[in-house]
Amino acid sequence: MKTKILIVDDEHDTVECLDDLLLHKGYNVASAFSLAEAREQIEKFKPTIILLDIKLPDGDGVEFLKEIKVNHADIDVIMITGLADKEIALSTLKNGAADYITKPIDLNYLTNSVLAKVVTGFSGDL
Repeated sequence: MKTKILIVDDEHDTVECLDDLLLHKGYNVASAFSLAEAREQIEKFKPTIILLDIKLPDGDGVEFLKEIKVNHADIDVIMITGLADKEIALSTLKNGAADYITKPIDLNYLTNSVLAKVVTGFSGDL
């Protein structure tokens, strides 16, 4: 079974770029443009990794990270944001984020970060 990655970002260009990249790398990908959609996708799609923006139209990604870690501790969350803020980065990592990547996204770094989560959680899905 392929690793399932949920992209949660309100910027359609970002989602499209990440979707294309991750599909090309062989991952099963879904997207959400709001926290409400993300909650639905978590239940329906059952991702193993979430790429989560911090600023979304209907809420705060940092608070959503905390919610994910309480309700779905087995999901790895990689924060993606235009905010290069050291305090926010440390806060997300302390609250269980696997990584914190700023925009514009270094696609090689993102690919390696995702691969690191896949390998550490390896269950025959590479």
